[in-house]
Amino acid sequence: MLDLATVREGHDSADALRGTTEIARTADDLGYSRFWVAEHHNMPAVASTSPPVLIAHLAAKTDRIKLGSGGVMLPNHMPFVVAEQFALLEALHPGRIDLGIGRAPGTDQATAAALRGVSPHLTVEQFPDHLGMVLALLGDDRVAPERISRLQATPVPETFPEVWMLGSSTYGAQVAAALGLPFCYAYHFAMSSDVDTAAQLYRSGFKPSPRFPEPHLMVSASVIAADTHEEAQFLAGPSRIMALSLRTGRLGPIVSPETAANYELSDLDRSVLDQLPGTQYAGTADEVVADLDALVERTGASELILAGTTYDPASRQDSLARIAKAWGLPN
Repeated sequence: MLDLATVREGHDSADALRGTTEIARTADDLGYSRFWVAEHHNMPAVASTSPPVLIAHLAAKTDRIKLGSGGVMLPNHMPFVVAEQFALLEALHPGRIDLGIGRAPGTDQATAAALRGVSPHLTVEQFPDHLGMVLALLGDDRVAPERISRLQATPVPETFPEVWMLGSSTYGAQVAAALGLPFCYAYHFAMSSDVDTAAQLYRSGFKPSPRFPEPHLMVSASVIAADTHEEAQFLAGPSRIMALSLRTGRLGPIVSPETAANYELSDLDRSVLDQLPGTQYAGTADEVVADLDALVERTGASELILAGTTYDPASRQDSLARIAKAWGLPN
């Protein structure tokens, strides 16, 4: 599961965070294996600005499910701080913490500059070096040990968080393969999807690591399940408008299904929506599961991560329950 803590039209961020907490509890009860939260900044529609803070809260409110970042945008942060934050989370919740790391800033250029402040070296160009430092600080002595000869991410947990490389291009696939990391492809988000090429490059270039002797691919998809196909399409409307808003800079709270159904689309809007990958699956639970099975068959994914925003958190909880039942998840 991937969640953004989306802010609804007519509601505030506190409401969004309460909704995310309830969705995480539902996912935990239904038998889903992971619940990841995103990092976005200066976006009125998104309350998930600090994954480690939100993960700490959600871990305390759930019992079993793994909590993770989907992801920490490393160019925005000091590598040592990231390593210590997630070492602390892992010490508090052993075996339940994932550290998904991305290369994108998760925001516009002006906001990215404000985030980095007086740290001009926090750039995309430094990403490989900074990723290596995070890995080394979290106990991976294959990577850049000379950089941390006198450094240690504390507290030192008995286990280490599971580090994932995230991406929506072939770049992330190749980095993950070279470092022997699991890779999550953001298929629900990529404007021009290279998922097939990325999957092939990841597998063919994978170098086994002590923690991952075999490649491990996760692919995302946006899903909404409801009682009927028509109802699901109606409930998915706000998610489509939000995707459009993110890509056109018209940032605001997520609209209701009724507003989405009557949204006036310009020619540019239609062009943007037409470019979205065909991974926004909305239908009955059986229809959605059939689409997801086809995605697994196509990509060979070991796991799927389900995105999908609804205006009402209860609608997403219902969607998750329907998919879990149709897929036979243990609970």
